[in-house]
Amino acid sequence: MSSTDAVLYDHPGPKAKARNLVLTIVFGIGVAALLYWVYSRFDEKGQWAGNLWEPFTRASTWSDYILPGLLETLKAAAVAMVLSLVFGIVFAVGRLSDHWWVRVPAGVVVEFFRAVPLLLLMFFIFFGVPFLTEQPMSIFWAVVLGLTLYNGSVLAEAFRAGVHSVPKGQSEAAYAIGMRKGQVMSNILIPQAARAMLPVIVSQLVVLVKDTALGYIISYGETIQLGVNNLSANFGNVVQAAIVAAIIYIIINSALTAFAGWLSRRTRRKGRAPRASGADLEQRTIEPGLGGGGGTL
Repeated sequence: MSSTDAVLYDHPGPKAKARNLVLTIVFGIGVAALLYWVYSRFDEKGQWAGNLWEPFTRASTWSDYILPGLLETLKAAAVAMVLSLVFGIVFAVGRLSDHWWVRVPAGVVVEFFRAVPLLLLMFFIFFGVPFLTEQPMSIFWAVVLGLTLYNGSVLAEAFRAGVHSVPKGQSEAAYAIGMRKGQVMSNILIPQAARAMLPVIVSQLVVLVKDTALGYIISYGETIQLGVNNLSANFGNVVQAAIVAAIIYIIINSALTAFAGWLSRRTRRKGRAPRASGADLEQRTIEPGLGGGGGTL
């Protein structure tokens, strides 16, 4: 272990290990007791009755309610993810500009959309924009634009923090060899900032996927609207539908987190220099031009 690791983290001793084990057992017992209490309360109300779960064994339930809602959720999330990342990069660069007339408006936009609740953004876009354009607003784009403006503003701050975390000497060296600021940002700072802030970016994208559920307020046909509201209205099983929807969200977000972990490991491997083989090392130790078998460096 390096000296830095030793300063940042001390391995627990025997007493600390025993204490951590006791706390883990106590916490585990507490969680198990809480889960049993929830199960027993649901059981008292008859929420585990088979007739309430039976609709989920029908193919029509999935084809008419759950899968169409899931498809709309994934469509809105996928488009909003791409637009949010673009929005975040553009406005992060704007906030880092040397020109105040770019930096200040970019900062106002980012801070405004970070402060406004996402639900209000969706409401205003869906109900307010038609007053300005005199054209009906698409429910899909109302949800996507709301998600983009809010999450893109958060990602802009994440990218800006990531750029500031890159050692200043790297940008100074780039300027010293004649690179322009645009080249420095696109080739040196932004790629490293994205890698450094990958956990934050993934966390925000997970939040984005969950925030698509707010679309049901303006009747967007996503998982909550079709898979919970419409389904429970027909079968009277709102708790069961909500549990199934929650499991679906957990699976999606776990898959997204796992993909981000794989991507992070892959980018770290690509950033490392290839390990030299034994033959390469032996060849490098031989200095050409010396008499006989040559000498070593």
